[in-house]
Amino acid sequence: AYNKKKKETWGVCIFIVAVDLDEMTFTFTELLKSISISVCTFFQFLKEVDVNMDTVSTKVDSTVSRLKKKYDVLLALYHKFERTCGLIYLEQPSSEISAELSSVLVLKNYWITFLLAKGKMLQMEDDLVISFQLLLCVLDYFIKLSPPAMLKEPYKSAVTAVAVNGSARTPRRGQNRSARTSKQIDTDTKVIEILCKEHDCNLDEVKNVYSSSFIPFLTSIGIVASKGLPEVEVVLKQYEELYLKNKDIDARLFLDHDETLQPDVIACSQLEGTPPKNNPDEELNLVIPQTPVRAAMNNIQQLIMILNSATDKPSDTLIVYFNNCTVNPMEAILKRVEKLDHVFKQQFAEAVGLGCAEIGSQVTGILRYKLGVRLYYRVMESMLKSVRQVLITFFLLSKLLNDNIFHTSLLACAVEVIMATYSRSASQSDGTSAETDLSFPWILKVFDLKAFDFYKVIESFIKAEPSLTREMIKHLERCEHRIMESLAWQSGSPLFDLIKQSKEREGQTDPPEPTPALNLPLQHNHTAADLYLSPVKPPLSATSTPDAQPAVTPQAQKPQKSTSLSLFYKKVYLLAYLRLRTLFFRLLSDHPDLEPLIWTLFQHTLQNEYELMRDRHLDQIMMCSMYGICKVKNVDLRFKIIVSAYKELPNTNQETFKHVLIREEQYDSIIVFYNLVFMQKLKTNILQYASSRPPTLSPIPHVPRSPYQFSNSPRRVPAGNIIYISPLKSPYKFSDGFQSPTKMTPRSRILVSIGEPFGTSEKFQKINQMLGNSDSQLKRSAEVSAAPKPLKRLRFDIEGQDEADG
Repeated sequence: AYNKKKKETWGVCIFIVAVDLDEMTFTFTELLKSISISVCTFFQFLKEVDVNMDTVSTKVDSTVSRLKKKYDVLLALYHKFERTCGLIYLEQPSSEISAELSSVLVLKNYWITFLLAKGKMLQMEDDLVISFQLLLCVLDYFIKLSPPAMLKEPYKSAVTAVAVNGSARTPRRGQNRSARTSKQIDTDTKVIEILCKEHDCNLDEVKNVYSSSFIPFLTSIGIVASKGLPEVEVVLKQYEELYLKNKDIDARLFLDHDETLQPDVIACSQLEGTPPKNNPDEELNLVIPQTPVRAAMNNIQQLIMILNSATDKPSDTLIVYFNNCTVNPMEAILKRVEKLDHVFKQQFAEAVGLGCAEIGSQVTGILRYKLGVRLYYRVMESMLKSVRQVLITFFLLSKLLNDNIFHTSLLACAVEVIMATYSRSASQSDGTSAETDLSFPWILKVFDLKAFDFYKVIESFIKAEPSLTREMIKHLERCEHRIMESLAWQSGSPLFDLIKQSKEREGQTDPPEPTPALNLPLQHNHTAADLYLSPVKPPLSATSTPDAQPAVTPQAQKPQKSTSLSLFYKKVYLLAYLRLRTLFFRLLSDHPDLEPLIWTLFQHTLQNEYELMRDRHLDQIMMCSMYGICKVKNVDLRFKIIVSAYKELPNTNQETFKHVLIREEQYDSIIVFYNLVFMQKLKTNILQYASSRPPTLSPIPHVPRSPYQFSNSPRRVPAGNIIYISPLKSPYKFSDGFQSPTKMTPRSRILVSIGEPFGTSEKFQKINQMLGNSDSQLKRSAEVSAAPKPLKRLRFDIEGQDEADG
């Protein structure tokens, strides 16, 4: 065991050094094989090696992140591929089928052909949806070239129909297959229609991937689409070259169920197939498990169904709103949509790299942008209905609808929802999206939009679109958090101008948000107009009537207070406090008296020394505030301990503490930032906490429930049982294109849907028994619960080697 651990340690160290020096003379799979370790175990061991936070560079971290994404997507796709082939091909076909077309060879040829197509044609290989659509294209191609005697229904009938309408085919590779033109193959859509229906895929998108990526792929490897199966040896050789060039994962080994590619127990449980049957009465209520591919396809299909009734142009209702404006915005809106369409298609093609960049990627981009435009008009109409209820004059309505930043933000938000729905990663079972080239804030760069302006539309967007899934609401909420924690604080952000204007209002003492208001509940009754038209609203207004005239602005007054800035600071304070509280309880639960002191320093810095946030991250100020107070209060808490705990928090990145701006274009660790920047700026303030007259404590922010409602979310019964209580998912019938409530419930063996037939009374007895077990488990856990375990002392924390005192 000792020698094995030593071998694994050497392997991890060799990997780290090879990546850092750009000297990868071996592939990742070769390394795993040489030290007899699986992908999952390797990643976990690498994490343990980096316990001091100074072993793994950001370069290695980025490489590991890319490998993880690729592995997760490949694992999900292979499990789906295996199950799908089991539904297509007979396990023991009739004796007339030659040995060379056995199921094992079929699987091998299909999978390696897919791997080669994916590697050659997809620039973004970790895009689960596009990769799966390409897999369906490969399956469609091979199924149509398979002897019907090998196939199960309905594929057998589909292929037979094609053969009758076209021409017969023979199974043996050596014999001449009947020629079919590419045009004929393109029109033989029966098989691809069945595949798309079985897997909840959009047929038009799969056809696009087929024509723009798969056909060019066949041509690129010297195969004419009408000439039959690719030679295994040719495909193998080309994939071998691609794999050795990339130096990553040899995905051919999935076919052998190689131990290096086996997932851990948790991953296996997430990818299990259909659960075992209960008694016959319950057979009809079996639940289709939400595997990563199915979950992604379900989300896409639901979104498409919702937007099928929407239009690509402004509705009659919107046109009425436009006509009532003092300046009709319709022409500007249509021109903006068209202009951003061209920009989006080009940027999408460059990022995705689907086959023929000018054709394939742009067609895919068109489809996604088109859905985004539909959602944009749909949300705009809903938003205007709610805004019109509180807007005072048509003057303001006209001003909002003629605001370029508002429309660009709204369209960007709609497109981001579409993009996030499509790019949901196989590894993200919690509904969040993994980082890809198209991940937020990619859309801001495409639309040349400032993050602070985008933030203004998020809450109104969520409230205006009730059909958003929980995953999408959480995604937009995370986008909002990223803006508040760093993106809005980048140089060039309008946020700094607003803060400067706020400071100039009525002298130099007016803060963006008064400190006493911190403990008041956060109000959510503002509209998009409040945020986009602030602080230039007309101070006088008339009653909201159809005949209302624009209000007249009197002579020069003091600048109006910015609603958008005030709300932004309230949300930043709340986010900052919640982050601080989470980290505090991990590290300083034995010193509860320090929490209000740390929060006061943290809040003071954000309010009065906001320039420290320029091109930096909220969490950097948080960690420095915690360290500074502990230092002045003689509490032993070192930065290595802080960053060790910080890295375990959700949605964190080691770059936050390893790559901190010190001065222009110079970056270093957070320790250096504390000593050279933070402490120098706040030394006087920090020392006051050790004096007899410490600063007045800042109020603790009021912590509300999330303003975003997740009404359709299943709630889990405590103590670990897989029992969920969930409202009816949707009033739609399955024939309308939505999953039925049965198929959308969490994975379980017992399902009771009130109002539907549910079989025998044994179900209720089993549920009662499970709930009874939950009660006893809760009691036992309450009895044996103890204080959180302290973190292990880090190996390099030796006296005299800690950071400077500042």
